[in-house]
Amino acid sequence: MKVIAEISIMPLSSGSSIRNEVALAHDILRKTGCPVELHAAGTNIEGELDVVMDAIKRIHEELHAHGTARAISDVRLETRVDKTDSLRERTEFMGRPAAH
Repeated sequence: MKVIAEISIMPLSSGSSIRNEVALAHDILRKTGCPVELHAAGTNIEGELDVVMDAIKRIHEELHAHGTARAISDVRLETRVDKTDSLRERTEFMGRPAAH
């Protein structure tokens, strides 16, 4: 089943910067081969539901393996059966150039 997801993962650590953790999470999402759009408060990804959910699981595993004691994910999933939809079409619809 195809899904468009908005993912926000919050690694809780003692430091004030989470740049490295965000980069790690984004890299895992990009390696799925699915279209991915990073934005200021999270990431959008389009792909098969199992692939997206597996990537979220891997992000949590990797964050913990790299010393993050606690990680919280906020995930919004959208599936459609009445038509096909994509991140590219949505971005173009809003009059902005599509991200690659």
